[in-house]
Amino acid sequence: MNTFIRALTPGQQVGLLFVVLFGVLALASLMAFAYSLREHAEGDPRTRELADVRGVLQTSWFIAIVFWLGWAAGETVATVLFAIVAFFALREFITLSPARRGDHRSLLLAFFVVLPVQFWLVATEHFDLFSVFIPVYVFAALPVVTALADDPQRFLERNAKLQWGIMVCVYGMSHVPALLLLEFPRYEGKQAFLVFFLALVVQTCMVVQYLVGRRWPRKPVAPNVSQSFSWASWFAGMAAGSLLGTLLTGITPFKPGQALAMAALACATGSLGHLVMKALKRDRGVTNWGGQMKSVTGANGLLDRVDALCFAAPVFFHSVRWYFGL
Repeated sequence: MNTFIRALTPGQQVGLLFVVLFGVLALASLMAFAYSLREHAEGDPRTRELADVRGVLQTSWFIAIVFWLGWAAGETVATVLFAIVAFFALREFITLSPARRGDHRSLLLAFFVVLPVQFWLVATEHFDLFSVFIPVYVFAALPVVTALADDPQRFLERNAKLQWGIMVCVYGMSHVPALLLLEFPRYEGKQAFLVFFLALVVQTCMVVQYLVGRRWPRKPVAPNVSQSFSWASWFAGMAAGSLLGTLLTGITPFKPGQALAMAALACATGSLGHLVMKALKRDRGVTNWGGQMKSVTGANGLLDRVDALCFAAPVFFHSVRWYFGL
């Protein structure tokens, strides 16, 4: 089997990876559908568990399809695709946050200048500039634009809200397609594996953390933010994601110890970032970014599905680039 895989071109290896991934998701979806055909009494806890599985599968299908489209269409189209995801994620964030007429210029700047310029910098591989464009130049310019609108009411809150949304939705998401452009020695054409590695370990961490928290509930660390987040479930998710990252060493440019460390770093930043986004939702009085309907996974909105990735991607990207001197 290993001989067969090594005989394939990098593009064929990535294609095979997606075939296996979609096959596993299809099998899991069929099993969940078959189980749903059984009759269950009202209030049966297995009904809730089935809903949990469906929510996890929906999120997994969404992430897998987005990454497959990005890989199949090429690096440029992949960057545009993730820019579209960032656009709608930022739209969800801003929609559920208070805004005034004086914010209109800043919002136009964020959606139609900052976002396209950030992803253009990624596509053209201006890594040094794209790393500081938002946290330096944009963060200095946005308050000026708001001040020129002559509306000082809640000035700090309004600017902090917009800056935070841009940082998470645009800056964080822009680092995902940037991984496709990193050039490792003897790793040409395989950068899609690196994106897959990041997404899979973070998603595994989040799923295991959620399921362990539901199955074996412990005292929550921050009950006013999340009733399901406990140190026990967090360490379980971290362990699962880190172990999977180590097992996936073969598809990465890392050695086993490096893969373990990078997976643990991605899992930690992604899961704790997800907790931060939960705190923001509690502040806004909503259960999810997509609307008022609540699902068992809390992933009705686009931002709910990608928030952990938005936190993990920048830390993962810059850690890899710094460690390997890329």
